[in-house]
Amino acid sequence: MDNKTIPAGLKTDTAYFGEGCFWCTEAFFQRLNGVYEVNSGYGGGHVPNPTYEQVCDKNTGHVELAQIIYDPKVVSFDELLEVFWKTHDPTTLNQQGADVGPQYRSVIFYTNEEQRQKAEAYKLALDKSGAFNKPIVTAIEPFKNFYPAENYHQNYYNNNGDAPYCRFVIRPKLEKFEKVFKNKLKPGVE
Repeated sequence: MDNKTIPAGLKTDTAYFGEGCFWCTEAFFQRLNGVYEVNSGYGGGHVPNPTYEQVCDKNTGHVELAQIIYDPKVVSFDELLEVFWKTHDPTTLNQQGADVGPQYRSVIFYTNEEQRQKAEAYKLALDKSGAFNKPIVTAIEPFKNFYPAENYHQNYYNNNGDAPYCRFVIRPKLEKFEKVFKNKLKPGVE
C-alpha cells in the first residue's frame, strides 16, 4: 500500500482531511482505487514546519491531516467524502476515541469552491438525516497550509502493523472499512 508513482500527464486532484490520528486516515485512503498518494502531515495552523512534538503541545493551531492525491476519473471527491464521513466520529470536538486534543479535530480543508459546496451539502444532509445522535462538529475551512509529518509517520500502519496501536486501534477499523468499501478498493486489497 505504498504510494504509487503518478503517471506523467495524469491530471490529479487533492483532498485534505483531518479525522483524528493521521495513521488511521492514511491507512483507509491508501486502499482506495484511484488514490495515488496519501501523505500524513499537519495543517491549518500558524507555525511553519511544525514538528510532531510541537503539534502535540497544542499551541500551533495545526491538526493531524491526510493529504490525498487522487485521480478524479477513478474516484470522485464525493466518494472520498463518503469515506471521510464513515471512518470517524464527526460529532466529537477535538477527539477521536482515546486521542484528545485540538490536533485531532474533524476538519475538511477545501481547495476550491466545488469541494466546499460538496462538503457543506454532505454535512447538512447527514445532520438532517439523523445518522448521528449528536450534531456534526466537523469544520469545513479553506485550505491554508500543509506540512508533511516526519518520515516515521508516513505509511505508518503498513510499516508497523504489529505495533499495539496498529493491532488494537487501526486494524479493527480497517477490517470494517474494507467490508463497507469492498467495491472501491484497489485490486489485491482484501
